[in-house]
Amino acid sequence: MPNRNCKLQAPVALLLSALIVIVPGVAARADPSVGQFELKTLESGPGYLEFQSQNAWSFGQPPRESTFVDGEMVYDDNTIIRQRQALEMEMGFTRYLKMRVGIEFEQERIDDPATPAEADAFGPLQLDELGGELIAIFVPREGNGFGLGAVAEIEHALDDDEQTTLNVGPIVEYASGSWLFAAVPMLVHNFGGEPDEDGITDDKWDFAYAAQLAYAYNDNWNIALEAYGTVERLGNTGTRGEAALAFGDHDQHRIGPVIYYMYDFGRSLRPDPRRDENGEIESSELTVGLGWLVGLNDDTPNGTLKFSVEVDF
Repeated sequence: MPNRNCKLQAPVALLLSALIVIVPGVAARADPSVGQFELKTLESGPGYLEFQSQNAWSFGQPPRESTFVDGEMVYDDNTIIRQRQALEMEMGFTRYLKMRVGIEFEQERIDDPATPAEADAFGPLQLDELGGELIAIFVPREGNGFGLGAVAEIEHALDDDEQTTLNVGPIVEYASGSWLFAAVPMLVHNFGGEPDEDGITDDKWDFAYAAQLAYAYNDNWNIALEAYGTVERLGNTGTRGEAALAFGDHDQHRIGPVIYYMYDFGRSLRPDPRRDENGEIESSELTVGLGWLVGLNDDTPNGTLKFSVEVDF
């Protein structure tokens, strides 16, 4: 998410992220954790509300690997998502605390193909998982300078066979003039779910990151370079199943330009308008983002189209 104006006010923080995944009932698997392509931010305030639509489409999917293990066909468990749509609502409690809730739809590669011909087939676009996200702001940032916070996010699949994911990490921002740098490195823990046929539940830890270097061209346009990635399995955490032993772990990395357009409605869209420190009514804003993220290795799709719509009430 970009800065809101030439003074680079921090975009609204992402709090309690709720996503819902309904997939065919399978045992818990150790996929690399690939989240939404967005940054958590440090902007918050009492009564703050923001609607978000975060969307992504990927192209040039990496071909699926397969091999025989003990006479049975085994396929790699890389996370490949062709399409993702999320609808979320963000809410601020104080200048130092906020949360977000929402739902997410995904079109993901079939977990257990019946035949080799279905190895690269995708299931339908469907509701995916339910979760919650909370952000604490330790050092608020107003305009130029340094800001620091932390995010804790839980994602729980509706299918009880699937694992729950916990994401925790710091949020760092630094602004100078028309420039803003933001980074969100996170530890990602997979736990729970049903064991596989060998009785294995891979409770591993991954490392994920989101980073942005943004330039405020004027009050309406921001230009950013954004990077997102996942390093699957830190050290020897968890227990590798057949697929991980056969093909290893899968890291994904993306980087690319994103353009944001901001429009100030000039009035509040709320029936009970928020007021700033001077008692003046704060107007509502619309932010639309469009970008292209290039995959940087063989485990990542060649390109990902990112499209976002956000409305601050």
